[in-house]
Amino acid sequence: MSTPDQKVAIITGASQGIGAGLVEAYRKLGYAVVATSRGIAPSPDPQVLTVQGDIADPATAERVAGVAIERFGRIDTLVNNAGIFVAKPFTEYTRQDYDTVTGINLNGFFRITQLAVEQMLRQGGGHVVQITTSLVDHANSAVASVLASLTKGGLQSATKALAIEYATRGVRSNAVSLGIIKTPMHPADYHDTLAALHPVGRMGEISDIVDAVTYLENAPFVTGEILHVDGGQSAGH
Repeated sequence: MSTPDQKVAIITGASQGIGAGLVEAYRKLGYAVVATSRGIAPSPDPQVLTVQGDIADPATAERVAGVAIERFGRIDTLVNNAGIFVAKPFTEYTRQDYDTVTGINLNGFFRITQLAVEQMLRQGGGHVVQITTSLVDHANSAVASVLASLTKGGLQSATKALAIEYATRGVRSNAVSLGIIKTPMHPADYHDTLAALHPVGRMGEISDIVDAVTYLENAPFVTGEILHVDGGQSAGH
């Protein structure tokens, strides 16, 4: 059972990779966690409640926020981690590509964030974190990324807008802007090629992103920040 003063985090895209790492990290911080993704399995931890669903569907957002409030009574942090990357030349994107990427990256952010912020305002504060990409700030001719830049760039702008809109009401908003992270979505055969895209010469680890989000969680004077964890990509080559 949760206690009245226990904080609660919602994490999207939580079944594997960075999302799974964030679930573990927030539990170590003492939070109860509501974890969601399309294929997420039930957790043996009574303080981790899993909700299956497509976050692009507003009905999933409603269920996730509703479960968090019903089960734990509050929402202190939302990490908008769910995302998809489709690398194609701009003129080869299909309508399905557009709908899929904007659905997860933008629609998946919008309704769940509205619901979380509404609850945070009732409580007197909270924290929203977006996971974005450094390609927004540093386009690379080797990586076709218009849809990623369109959607994740929008999230970075929204991150700052939220931070300013709610700065006097206790709700912080930050983003972590990633390089390429060693997760199950990147086969090992491509790791050397992907590592070479970073000035530091390696891919990032899930722990690098978890550490960045944890820092922001514990930094009450930081809001509106786009924290680059990208092996130097955003600085140049």
